[in-house]
Amino acid sequence: MLNLGILAHVDAGKTSLTERLLYAAGVIGEIGRVDDGSTQTDALALERQRGITIKAAVVSFGIGRTRVNLIDTPGHPDFIAEVERALSVLDGAVLVISAVEGVQAQTHVLMRALRRLRIPTLIFVNKIDRRGADVERVLTQIADRLTPAAVPMGVVTQAGTNDAAFLADSDGSAEQALEVLAEHDDTMLAAYLGDEPAIDASALRKQLAAQTAEALVCPVFAGSAMTGAGVEDLMTGITDLLPTASNGPSGDAPASGAVFKVERGPAGEKIAYVRMFAGTLRVRDRLPAGKVSAITVHGRPAQAVTAGQIGKLWGLGAIQIGDSIGVLSAIRRPHRFAPPTLETIVVPRSRRHSGALHAALTQLAEQDPLINLHQRGDDILLSLYGEVQKEVIQATLTDDFGLDVTFRETTVLCVERPAGTGAAVERIKTAGNPFLATVGLRVDPAPSGAGNSFRLEIELGALPLAFVKAIEDTVHATLRQGRLGWQVVDCTVTLTESGYWPRQSHAHARFDKSMSSTGADFRGVTPVVLMTALEQAGSHVLEPVQRFHLSVPAAAVGVVVPVLARLGGIPETQVITGSAAAVDGLIPAARVRGLEQQLPALTSGEGVLECVFDHYEQVRGPAPS
Repeated sequence: MLNLGILAHVDAGKTSLTERLLYAAGVIGEIGRVDDGSTQTDALALERQRGITIKAAVVSFGIGRTRVNLIDTPGHPDFIAEVERALSVLDGAVLVISAVEGVQAQTHVLMRALRRLRIPTLIFVNKIDRRGADVERVLTQIADRLTPAAVPMGVVTQAGTNDAAFLADSDGSAEQALEVLAEHDDTMLAAYLGDEPAIDASALRKQLAAQTAEALVCPVFAGSAMTGAGVEDLMTGITDLLPTASNGPSGDAPASGAVFKVERGPAGEKIAYVRMFAGTLRVRDRLPAGKVSAITVHGRPAQAVTAGQIGKLWGLGAIQIGDSIGVLSAIRRPHRFAPPTLETIVVPRSRRHSGALHAALTQLAEQDPLINLHQRGDDILLSLYGEVQKEVIQATLTDDFGLDVTFRETTVLCVERPAGTGAAVERIKTAGNPFLATVGLRVDPAPSGAGNSFRLEIELGALPLAFVKAIEDTVHATLRQGRLGWQVVDCTVTLTESGYWPRQSHAHARFDKSMSSTGADFRGVTPVVLMTALEQAGSHVLEPVQRFHLSVPAAAVGVVVPVLARLGGIPETQVITGSAAAVDGLIPAARVRGLEQQLPALTSGEGVLECVFDHYEQVRGPAPS
């Protein structure tokens, strides 16, 4: 069993490669085309119309004795949340790069995540038959920009023509493989230096598979999803070089799995996709989210889903994306990409549809919690990664729910970070505290990117766990909107003092809530204490900064760069190749829209801008309100 992800920058040919793999495996008799809307994994009408993948899709097929669950993920950066959820369930990945466009903005984001999570990865340089294909240039980009541990598995002939081919296991590729493998193995190093006899092809392949499984090296294949060139070699690499699913303990072992996708069936029922890492989950098993009423594995009804498998579950009405089945190890918890950096207000054309709109958006939030559906007064707000995502949500509301909506202008989401340390306390029966609860909190800034955490300085047992949980949940909820109106990040909140009145009553009377502390008391006083502590700590407002890649005519560079500077952009590199130029750098997310609007006039319509989130930076000048 191999749970395999296909990842790429948008339009690198990822879904076309998925079609070719399904065809080569005999699952389909005809290869679908993205442009025709006839692919297997792009099942949504919107995906077929737009020619992009929006939701991660799972298809199963066999290669020899290996059963592959292939997960086709979105390539557009607006749908990075779908990719995030898929990464936590993969045994291996194929990162697709276009031989024409080369390494692109989203390629960097994906490769960083794959390396951080140590997911064994093969690279497939696609579109070698396309005019402008330059595999040597792309190999250089991979080594310079993605990983120096790339191992070319062959050579390409007649690139840029319909006769382009990939010749695997050439003499040159064996020598290059030995050079890279020598970095991590003493035997390989000795052979490379000539101190030991030459390594035979079988031993070299075995060592390559071992280092690939440990995510130390990335074998690089090349080919064309359209013509099929190189795809057979890639399939051999998938089965020979990537590690199969660690089936883990099954039988009586505790069930352990991760829910990475939730969708609605034809009757509106919830369907959860789960990857099992250990144990077995059976029909009629009870979970916190409900009772499992049905299971399918590989598209067929089953009585159970076991370690190493991906299954679809019915009957779990309270299940959510990111939920765990049992306990997950730390390495299997989902990796967090950057949060959405944009926000918009959704407005129904008719006010009488406000309730239906909120219900529809609640369903969409089940499938993508990062849209962060919330209300501010009468306004309904969503968090977004980009304008394409907004257009998709609008079309989905129209097509699937019959709701006509508009959006107000998209604004940038800033965040707050504590500037220092602050502390506050509210005690039972003191002036101004109407709650039967004592809570003391200290706020400290955490390292950048550390996120928010809750800690205890009170003695264990000093406060019932139910009240501790009420404080912790309320702390996290309160941090969603800090003293300046933005979400608070990188903040450590410590419970320093606590107190409560135990359950009691008057003599011979029933329990009296007015004399006894409840969870509601702690939920009521915690926001007051936390906001006071945040006020004392002070706050910095930070805005999102995007990393951009700008492709423009060489003649336009002198015009574009000054505009970038006026918008607060910082060009870092400029590369001019003939009549084309590429500019890379950083720009505040709030200024990206302005650059997009000016770019067509500056470049005679030939400029192409790609942006991905890079980091947060303290706002210069007055903080936005």
